[in-house]
Amino acid sequence: MSSVLSVVNKKICSYMNITNEQIKCSMNGNRGFTLLELILVMVIISTLLAVASPSLQGFFSSRRTDDAASNMLSLIKLARSLSISEGRIYRFNIDSDESLYWLTAAEKGVYEKLNTEFGRSFLLPDDTTVTLDKQTDGKSIEQYIEFYPEGKAEPGTIKLTDMRGNTVEILSASPFEQYHIKNPEEDTGNE
Repeated sequence: MSSVLSVVNKKICSYMNITNEQIKCSMNGNRGFTLLELILVMVIISTLLAVASPSLQGFFSSRRTDDAASNMLSLIKLARSLSISEGRIYRFNIDSDESLYWLTAAEKGVYEKLNTEFGRSFLLPDDTTVTLDKQTDGKSIEQYIEFYPEGKAEPGTIKLTDMRGNTVEILSASPFEQYHIKNPEEDTGNE
């Protein structure tokens, strides 16, 4: 087998006009990196990653919170749409202690989870807290927003806060306004 390889190498070398001395010289030459150079590069890369990782962690944390807010808003819009099309009351439920949210629908006066993919409980990211502020009479301690067949919903604000204190708000100011994610540019003042 080695004789076959040697013949093939000679044919390739003759085709490329390379002599045996050139091959031996290039194989014995200093063509690689020393161990010291490799260790130095690894130290530099490790230092750069150590400096950058805290800011990257915060970036990914706020990204997960934004994604959770988008998912919540999609489920809220689905609840409103299903309530109108099916003519029954839907609830968007929040369990802030367990960091869960899910949909239920009124069936003969009882609220039951949906028997679809959207009826399951959705989990918020580990480092995200959720609160619901509703404009109610203060009697109800349950955390849900009801959607009615005529297209209205209970107004309120859902606040998602990540570990760095960044907050994303999903809100509706009136019963007929659709829920939306508050833009940072939205002014809460008198302008």
